[in-house]
Amino acid sequence: MEFVELAKSRRSAINFQSDVKITVSELQEIFEIVKTHPSSYNLQTTHYYVATSEEKKAQVKAASFNQHKTLSASATIIVCGDREGYKKAPDLYESMKLLGIIVECEYKETIETIKNLYENNPTLIEEDNIRNACLSAMLFMLAAKDKGWDTCPMHVKNVDLIKNIYNIPENHEPVLMITIGKSDEKIRPRGYRKPIGEFVHFVD
Repeated sequence: MEFVELAKSRRSAINFQSDVKITVSELQEIFEIVKTHPSSYNLQTTHYYVATSEEKKAQVKAASFNQHKTLSASATIIVCGDREGYKKAPDLYESMKLLGIIVECEYKETIETIKNLYENNPTLIEEDNIRNACLSAMLFMLAAKDKGWDTCPMHVKNVDLIKNIYNIPENHEPVLMITIGKSDEKIRPRGYRKPIGEFVHFVD
């Protein structure tokens, strides 16, 4: 699918065909594309927790104010940011050094910069985790559409309960939920979109 067509055809599904299943292999094909998403200092702090069983999705529905699409979706996914992700910088950049992408002095300088930037700065960690997760999630939804799947981004309700359902570790903080499946309805006409002049501001 051409990119312009892809971007315009991606819509938030209202509900899903509950009898449609998605396989791990099909999800992995999407995630192979998602792993190319940009992230602050290439720290790749975004993690995905995927529920496909009816039992698990039913628990998610109960924790999400009974929003039916969390159950009818082929998979209900929690997108998280890792509060300790910056600590993995040495391992990530070590591979770049071994590949000759950076030299030793660049490696040491980058690791020190990352440490000084994020250590004892929980506000920046949270902000960057949200930015990283949203960039990753948008790519997930586009990649899913390219593979013929529909999606809907959603708020995460009852965070503590959701973390327990998905067995999400303490340092992984939910940012948003994505439901994926095959839409069960005709797509409604797209809602009003602001003209470019209302949201783009040329400053020179």
